[in-house]
Amino acid sequence: MQNTATPTHCPYCALQCGMNLTPTADGGAEVTERADFPVNRGALCGKGRTAAAVLAPGVRLTSPLVRSGAGELVPASWDEALDRIAGNLARTREEYGADALGVFGGGGLTNEKAYALGKFARVVLGTSQIDYNGRFCMSSAAAAGTKAFGLDRGLPFPLEDIPRTGCVILVGSNPAETMPPALRYFHELRENGGTLIVVDPRRTRTAEQADLHLAPRPGTDLALALGMLHLVVAEGRVDGAYVEERTSGWEEARAAAMAHWPEYVERITGVSVPELREAVRLFCAPRAAMVLTARGPEQQAKGTDTVGAWINLCLATGRAGRPLSGYGCLTGQGNGQGGREHGQKADQLPGYRKLTDPAARRHVAGVWGVDPDALPGPGRSAYELLDALGTEIRSLLVMGSNPVVSAPRAAHVEGRLRSLGFLAVCDVVLSETAALADVVLPVTQWAEETGTTTSLEGRVLLRRRALTPPDGVRGDLEVLRDLAGRLGVDRGFPADPEEVFEELRRASAGGPADYSGISYRRLAREGGVFWPCPARDGALGADAHPGTPRLFLDRFATDDGRARFVPVTHRPSAEEPDDEYPVLLTTGRVVAQYQSGAQTRRVAELNAAAPGPFVELHPRLAARLGAAEGDPLAVVSRRGRAVAPARITTAIRPDTVFMPFHWPGEGRANTLTNPALDPTSRMPEFKVCAVRVEAAGPVEP
Repeated sequence: MQNTATPTHCPYCALQCGMNLTPTADGGAEVTERADFPVNRGALCGKGRTAAAVLAPGVRLTSPLVRSGAGELVPASWDEALDRIAGNLARTREEYGADALGVFGGGGLTNEKAYALGKFARVVLGTSQIDYNGRFCMSSAAAAGTKAFGLDRGLPFPLEDIPRTGCVILVGSNPAETMPPALRYFHELRENGGTLIVVDPRRTRTAEQADLHLAPRPGTDLALALGMLHLVVAEGRVDGAYVEERTSGWEEARAAAMAHWPEYVERITGVSVPELREAVRLFCAPRAAMVLTARGPEQQAKGTDTVGAWINLCLATGRAGRPLSGYGCLTGQGNGQGGREHGQKADQLPGYRKLTDPAARRHVAGVWGVDPDALPGPGRSAYELLDALGTEIRSLLVMGSNPVVSAPRAAHVEGRLRSLGFLAVCDVVLSETAALADVVLPVTQWAEETGTTTSLEGRVLLRRRALTPPDGVRGDLEVLRDLAGRLGVDRGFPADPEEVFEELRRASAGGPADYSGISYRRLAREGGVFWPCPARDGALGADAHPGTPRLFLDRFATDDGRARFVPVTHRPSAEEPDDEYPVLLTTGRVVAQYQSGAQTRRVAELNAAAPGPFVELHPRLAARLGAAEGDPLAVVSRRGRAVAPARITTAIRPDTVFMPFHWPGEGRANTLTNPALDPTSRMPEFKVCAVRVEAAGPVEP
């Protein structure tokens, strides 16, 4: 064994922090700082520091499992497991048709695996029914960005621009807990004389750092943005020359905003008129400013319109497509950006092409060597796909996702999974979803495989293999190759990630997310390349396309080069409080756990810091309930009941409770959440639903 450190990237959030991995004598790995990567400059959060613990023996899966006649998951050979999967998929397709087969991917899959999974679904299975859990991440921001700018990339500028701007409005984001190494950018912003405005119904660790904290009622971010735009107009702060030269649709958007006068917005949001005016003053005072959104405004049934309203605020004040200014989205999942760019989203083909575009279909079909007419059309979005399990969809392949914990209305989704005729899951651990499967395949984790990811900045990165996987573990690309062969497709599914990436480059060429000028060799040499990066025939070194760290400085990606205002208006949440359910629930994350917790809940250090779920509530609500700190509380919605200990704090609104969503079982927050969908993005309304809170019996350990 060579004790050589391998430079790579963290497996968790979309910062994709740089780290070094060194094998240890016991077969594990040591994580150390990697100061040369510009995003985190050596800093790592607790999740990143302990990432290698998931690879320890006894934690991760090392053998395929199949459901026995007695109903138990028992070890099996790879041939038996793969034969069982292929046989069931083939029988389902023969009996019910190709669209009875479903595929559900993950935002943590590498670009190569996301690309191969989308190709497998459409070419091998012939199904339209593929989507991924990234639909639950930034799909509303993507839809709004595409409408306004003609292109969606989480951040259209690198993180390094944040400290150099004049003001940032951070809407529904808590990077102090969700991506701690990023918090330094906001500290540096303030050290440089800039201001930070945080919009969040809770006084989070991030909000504590702000110059101004606005705490709107959950589900009212749209009204808040419209109220600010109203004041921009009323106070003469519109950048008329910019609006005239670089945008279209202003008059309609202006008229919609003027219906949201400050006092009306105050009644809706609970944010006072003086606070609204101060926010507008701080945002408009400097030459440059940004609005950054995250899941708070996006995970709503009106998330696309809400993000659109914040974009309108940027456009009206000339804060988009200019240096150190713009709208951006803080992507959550490690490869949430690349995961949808290359084909595992229901409506998209590689290169961020539209599945309904005949030219896009011809191009990708040409790369794949198939008839364009043979490619299925768009399928169901993530929640709609899960809701159709056991009825329209009879067999499901899940790769790198845990919807039993992460999906809205989770008890219903769990029931749908149990109703399937056949379920296969590929994962590194036995997640709650894998525990329901008929076949479970143990696959490699980030440190054991090479592949690329795309960070929240649109920076394509190379993760390098640092460890040899245990005997009995295979890569997802090998799985797809072997299943394709068993289903009659012997070519087109290589197991080598660089070979897959080379095909991805060709498939993406000319698309909105053009990776054709990026190669493994270049990524290793440069440490990352921003897309779009088209190929220049024969160009090498200084003659190659440099990549695009900053978008839209010359023109927007629309037909006429202008950004589009989209008129929007406030509307209530899908489920407002009433006498039976008088309190609002919002959900989110804590610093020591990640997403569904399938991996982080297996790390002792992280569990010690965050051992279980809780219900955060204001002292006034606690007093009405007669609840003390730590008392078990039941939170009940129209979809179910969750129980967790009380955490009493003045950092939350009195009309709102908060639950983190990392845990299964009795404290599963997503048992409660509302699957009402945004009409454009098909994003469920995770961030707001009506509940009642009541005393419960003792919380089970």
